[in-house]
Amino acid sequence: MATEVETWSTAPQADGMFSFDEKLADPNRAYSGDEDALNDAEVNGNWTPQEKALHEARLKAKAKRRLRKSSSRNSTSESFSESGDVAGGDPNSPKGKVNTNDRKSRTGKGRGLPKKGGAGGKGVWGAAGLVYEVEEPDVRDPNYDEAAQGDTVYATVVPEVDEKELEKMVNPIVQEYFEHGDTKEVQMLLKELNLGPHKYEFSSLAVSLSLEGKASHRELTSRLLSDLSGKMLSQSDMARAFDKMLKELPELILDTPEAPQMLGQFIARAIADHILPMSFLDCYKGKVDCDHARVALDRAAVLLTMKRKMVRLDNVWGVGGGQRPVKHLVKEMNLLLKEYLISGDKAEAERCLRDLEVPHFHHELVYEAVVMVLESKGDTASHMMIKLLQSFWKTGLITVDQMNRGFQRVYTELPEINLDVPHAHSIMETFVDLCYQEAVITKQLRDACPSRGRKRFVSEGDGGVIKN
Repeated sequence: MATEVETWSTAPQADGMFSFDEKLADPNRAYSGDEDALNDAEVNGNWTPQEKALHEARLKAKAKRRLRKSSSRNSTSESFSESGDVAGGDPNSPKGKVNTNDRKSRTGKGRGLPKKGGAGGKGVWGAAGLVYEVEEPDVRDPNYDEAAQGDTVYATVVPEVDEKELEKMVNPIVQEYFEHGDTKEVQMLLKELNLGPHKYEFSSLAVSLSLEGKASHRELTSRLLSDLSGKMLSQSDMARAFDKMLKELPELILDTPEAPQMLGQFIARAIADHILPMSFLDCYKGKVDCDHARVALDRAAVLLTMKRKMVRLDNVWGVGGGQRPVKHLVKEMNLLLKEYLISGDKAEAERCLRDLEVPHFHHELVYEAVVMVLESKGDTASHMMIKLLQSFWKTGLITVDQMNRGFQRVYTELPEINLDVPHAHSIMETFVDLCYQEAVITKQLRDACPSRGRKRFVSEGDGGVIKN
């Protein structure tokens, strides 16, 4: 058998005979039908030497084809050994040596293209011939240098006020305005707030706060709305605010029973001041289901009908406290005292005095009451004025300071009053004593009342000595 194998391997090749070296030299050659027929040449499970060599060559060719299909490289340096491991080619051969600087994928996957288009090597800024454009600096870049960007313009961005926070921010502004009455300051404070689409709610909040306050607060609110109209609030904003107030009347009436009448007066004053359009009331005709809203609109319509010829409804809130002229306040107090002398109703007089809202000016009422007593005839006016002052004193409407100041003014002007009322000194002394007895004034104030002394002339027989 050994002699036959050696003969097969060393015998000269005849024409048409298969050569194993030719199979290795040309691994890509397609197999013929004769090679496939070798599978049937096995006899009783034993291979002949020729068949065994052909079979090994066939396995190597199949492994090479399989490797070329699964890899993207066209390398022929790899082959399978008999044990099945992939062995590299000759290390001295340029084809068999692994190129460590090769940028192609070594995983056996991919299209065989270089990484990053050939621009992904170490120390490489990009592909050859690539020109970068100038990029704008990014503000969010950690290395952004603001000073190097030239002139910087700073703008204050005020966030929009949330609807829930609007009431908390507006209430202090309105309450403070009720104290100082300066509409320009309110405008300045509102400009600092970004009310956004909720600016109309400022009007409704101001009106709601004034409904719970005094008549002077409602007068100030009407003036504020008039000054803000056209500057910060438009007619549509005002109309939207009053429409919201009309819808909220069922809730407002719980705290302020007179809210419908007051809101109607606000609407009438706003239309007279050209804050609301003249067609505001016409938009609600036949469209109002709420009884409270209907009362408010009817009240506004009646006031506009009565005051049609007036440009402004200045007296819609009555006498408005310290914002009114002094002469007007003096006139109102005189009228109050005269009505009291006729009717004798102390409760009505007290209500009228409270409506004036001028506690710092109550000394004028005391002064006018004492002067009326001095100029009156009989004791009726004196007793009625004492009762009135006593009532004001007990209720605390007139303080000690205001009472003392009113009497002291009469004491100071008593010489001038005496020119018109000859018995002013005697009437004054009597009235002061009665007031002290009724605990209206203090003892010090009674003792300070001036008395008219009689002039003592020196007689001839006295030797120039004044009689005691």
